[in-house]
Amino acid sequence: MGAVLSRRRLLHGAVGLAAAGGAFGVAELAHAALQEPATGNAGLRVGYLPITDAAPLLVAHRSGLYQPDAVSPGKPVLFRSWAALAEAFVTGHVDVVHLLMPMAVQLRYTLGGGVRVLGWNHTNGSSLTVAPHIAELSDLAGSQVAIPFWWSIHNIVLQQLLRAHGLRPVVRRSASRANRTVELIVMSPSDMVPALADRSIAGYVVADPFNAMAQIKKIGRIHTFLGDVWRDHACCVLVTREDVIARHPQAVQALTDGVVAAQRWIDANRAAAAADLAGGRYLPQPVPAVQLALTYPEPPGRVMHPDWQPQRLGFQPFPFPSFTRRLIDAMDGTVVDGDRRFLDRIDGEQVHADLVDDVFIRRSLAAQGGPQAFGLSADLTRIEQVEPL
Repeated sequence: MGAVLSRRRLLHGAVGLAAAGGAFGVAELAHAALQEPATGNAGLRVGYLPITDAAPLLVAHRSGLYQPDAVSPGKPVLFRSWAALAEAFVTGHVDVVHLLMPMAVQLRYTLGGGVRVLGWNHTNGSSLTVAPHIAELSDLAGSQVAIPFWWSIHNIVLQQLLRAHGLRPVVRRSASRANRTVELIVMSPSDMVPALADRSIAGYVVADPFNAMAQIKKIGRIHTFLGDVWRDHACCVLVTREDVIARHPQAVQALTDGVVAAQRWIDANRAAAAADLAGGRYLPQPVPAVQLALTYPEPPGRVMHPDWQPQRLGFQPFPFPSFTRRLIDAMDGTVVDGDRRFLDRIDGEQVHADLVDDVFIRRSLAAQGGPQAFGLSADLTRIEQVEPL
């Protein structure tokens, strides 16, 4: 495939991404495709968004868990939007990122290959946050709700919730209270809190710490943890490209070793992890918001499945095939603003094998004491539990 996804494929795929995702500009992606990626042998370059989903990648850097010759000793590169992060990734300016799992599927099948999921970066960690006047989900009828990206677990689960309460998600049309519709709009996570504060939206569904920020600022409240709808779902996954694996397999293994070790450490040291990450060190949000996001001593509001611990941001790395299969089914029933034809070309039973390379994560798990060290079954299987409220 060459060093990165081919320029012809990227330029062709730019149109598809612009249509399918709603957040990729054709000109921007085409321009990025024509730039040379960074060169040199300074180790794999890591990119991230400033959300708690990125914590394992960041803690591994902060704690020196990466081998210096395998992963760049430089600070991971911060991006402000999923579009910018994806562009840098597919054009080879960064080698490893955390991406929304549905977005990884989209990139794999829109650009024709090259994208590989190494493992899960975290589970849960997202919520539907609403304005104070929203008491029940039915109160969202006739309003706008923001999502971070069309192909995101946030959009998928939100739509399941809305439909379970007799509401219909719509795009590019004004919401109607009489018709019980809710207009969905894509918004950068950093813009969601001020938009909720000035009441230009009635709510948003996104990763933390933006939900915790709304509670601390008293401009909104968490209505539903997405983990209360889909138990221990994957949100962001650890992603690289096939060319990186082919050229640097030992470095990829070293990176996954560092991430898995960081996941285990964070789970046992959540307050310390918040202090290491927040306040501008890696995340711009204040320590109290990040600490709340990592700990949530008690879930605010109603919880339907307390035994699922839906408020708990989880850290386990294994990518379950059962989740991928269920995700493809859910993507097929999700409304998006853009081209969804790639879903017609894929076999839901084959996607996991095409997309996921779990060889490195299995080795990293073994180095940490095996699946039981993360509370996983020895055979690394599970049954998906999805129950919209």
